[in-house]
Amino acid sequence: MFYNGKFLAVFLKTWITGLLLLCIVLGARAQQDPVRLGVAGLTHGHVGWILGREDKGDVVMVGIVETDTVLARRLAGEFGFSMDLVYASMEEMITATRPEAVAAFGSTYDHLAVVRACAPKGVHVMVEKPLAVNLDHAKKMAHLAKKHNIHLLTNYETSWYPTNIRAKELLQQGAIGDLRKVIVRDGHKGPKKIGVNKEFLAWLTDPKRNGGGALMDFGCYGANLLTWIHRGVRPNSVTAVTQQLQAENNPNVDDDATLVLAYDTSMGVVQASWNWPMGRKDMELYGTLGAVYADDRNQLRIRSAQGYDGFAEETLSLPERRPPYHDPFALLAAVVKGEEVLAPFDPYSLENNLVTMEILDAATKSARKGKTVRLR
Repeated sequence: MFYNGKFLAVFLKTWITGLLLLCIVLGARAQQDPVRLGVAGLTHGHVGWILGREDKGDVVMVGIVETDTVLARRLAGEFGFSMDLVYASMEEMITATRPEAVAAFGSTYDHLAVVRACAPKGVHVMVEKPLAVNLDHAKKMAHLAKKHNIHLLTNYETSWYPTNIRAKELLQQGAIGDLRKVIVRDGHKGPKKIGVNKEFLAWLTDPKRNGGGALMDFGCYGANLLTWIHRGVRPNSVTAVTQQLQAENNPNVDDDATLVLAYDTSMGVVQASWNWPMGRKDMELYGTLGAVYADDRNQLRIRSAQGYDGFAEETLSLPERRPPYHDPFALLAAVVKGEEVLAPFDPYSLENNLVTMEILDAATKSARKGKTVRLR
């Protein structure tokens, strides 16, 4: 059969148009498909963030690993998931459900085991803060993540505080002059006093499974934010003092810690405690011209120095950050899909959290030895 040139041109144009439309449809579908998410452990009190999360079309929970069936059944009744989703091991869950990413909600000590199971299979991982129980575990996790080319994120609640983002922007814009001091305060009355569930309490107050007490649980926030603010620059030294003020509730770990981090031209002070009269997560930046107070997630104050002790103050009430930087699972999905790339030393990033773990390691040694630890 023979075709004239005009017919052939029309045929090719139609065929190419159809192919392009098919590619567009398939591409749109790929972007819309939710990330298949596994959950490793249910003992972390924050697991309700994913179990109770409304369906936003970005992630779908395909499997859960939990050996405590009593806990699993209790949470299944509370959040309405099927026990058919629950598996006894990481290997079993990964084989059966083929997750693209796993969120770790067990003890901090378990983070290394989660990465060991996921990384060789190309499964991305997000852990709850801190990255690891100690620096040795952190280095092993980082090695596996880099070797197998997976994303390894660490979720901090303060990562998605719009006040922290704005505070750093003001610093970079020169609104308060050159940075001289950062003070970060985090904590609450203590895990037992605020009534965390027994499974969470058991490992939070275990020096092996949590790596310590308040120093690890809340000191990590300050170390993480200071590393982010200083753009990955490590402090020259770390000095830490820990106390145990609630021996009846926390017999095996510290429940109060103060860290002092010395940089070339600034100082960081981290106050981590299970003894605050109320829960808090706030940060203060002091420069040569003024100060910024990130009082909580949404309230920010800016002070401009006037004379000896005078100042002009502006108060801002900030809206939530733009998607996906308003929610840890939305951001995880966007990073896994390649829709978002984390900025250097972003609070979620592996490079930040390796420095964070180095700071926590130095702080632990400093508190134990009673002297300043210098970082190499």
